[in-house]
Amino acid sequence: MPQTIHRGIKALIDEANAEIETVSAADAIKVAQDPNVVIVDIRDPREIEREGKIPGAFSCTRGMLEFWIDPQSPYAKPIFQQDKKFIFHCAGGMRSALAAKTAQDMGLKPVAHMGGGFAAWRDAGGPVEKWEPKKK
Repeated sequence: MPQTIHRGIKALIDEANAEIETVSAADAIKVAQDPNVVIVDIRDPREIEREGKIPGAFSCTRGMLEFWIDPQSPYAKPIFQQDKKFIFHCAGGMRSALAAKTAQDMGLKPVAHMGGGFAAWRDAGGPVEKWEPKKK
């Protein structure tokens, strides 16, 4: 028997966008070098390797986000304990909306997401650097 999904991804993203701040790629480019701003790349490492990354962005896969934000988690990352603004981005702006909403719901603040994601950043002329995974 097929599943019946009552709240699909479109509804979840629409709800997230209604509750979070969205910054344009142009505005993100302007603040990317601000020491009080952290650009958080939640894309999968394979996407980052293939497409490149925003220089200085902090990489955190979507699956580890909650664990890295929570200071009580054994996986907590110090960067999320800092008093900074966190701007999340993904490839196109859907996962980052959900990530920003989750981070905001957890109490991280201030948070935002970059509308249009990495594609919008690149199209707006934002700098991109090549990324290669660490050799084991």
